[in-house]
Amino acid sequence: MVLVLQVITVLLLIVLIILIALRIRRSKPQSQLPENYKELLAHYVKFYNQLDEEGKVAFEKRVEQFLSAVTITGVQAEVEDMDRIMIAAGAVIPVYNIPDWQYINLHEVLVYPGAFNAEFDQHGDGRNIAGMVGTGALQNVMVLTKWQLRQGFINNNDARNTALHEFVHLVDKMDGTVDGVPEIILERKYTAQWRQLMEETIQQMKTYGSDIDLYGATNTAEFFAVISEYFFEQPDALQANHPQLFAMLERIYKTTAQQ
Repeated sequence: MVLVLQVITVLLLIVLIILIALRIRRSKPQSQLPENYKELLAHYVKFYNQLDEEGKVAFEKRVEQFLSAVTITGVQAEVEDMDRIMIAAGAVIPVYNIPDWQYINLHEVLVYPGAFNAEFDQHGDGRNIAGMVGTGALQNVMVLTKWQLRQGFINNNDARNTALHEFVHLVDKMDGTVDGVPEIILERKYTAQWRQLMEETIQQMKTYGSDIDLYGATNTAEFFAVISEYFFEQPDALQANHPQLFAMLERIYKTTAQQ
């Protein structure tokens, strides 16, 4: 009888251990990264390819953290693995050198198939918007168009990247105002210098034209987003053509020329 009780006790302990192990396994968060995430990053994200191996691992972790924290939803559009990776890369690139960054002002990214208007309609007139940071009812939401999202990473011959543009707006917004001066990451002693440089460049763009996308002359907020696209997409050209802007953006993003 004693032997039987001992056997039953051992079996119960084994079952208990198995149940605990299964519970721990189920509670462990599953990775949000697709199986081929490294291949997608290497194929589409130039910034990632310019990092060393340690830097790539850090970038991958930041991508996974973003995908775990932010919901990505297709609106009449299928969100594929490459779209998720591109959106996450667009989020990570501007803040890659800023430790412990979290987009606390973003909960969801909506992916539309094509351009939309100011009312977020996908049909009718005025559909000329490729990306937008939401306000009002869409506070903490970003809207991106699938086609423009992909073009930003597939086409390496220009200085445009819609995802980067919109995430820069979110970085700018973190201090409470979208004005082109990201005070949360730019040291206060440089804010006046940066604002003056933006305003002078905008005036030059309006007067003489520029290789900088003229949409950046709309206001300082759009200038900051546009020139940031230029900085990350074509850094060598920006440094050659606009050394002062390049130097200030290096200071803002705490990055280096090769990135």
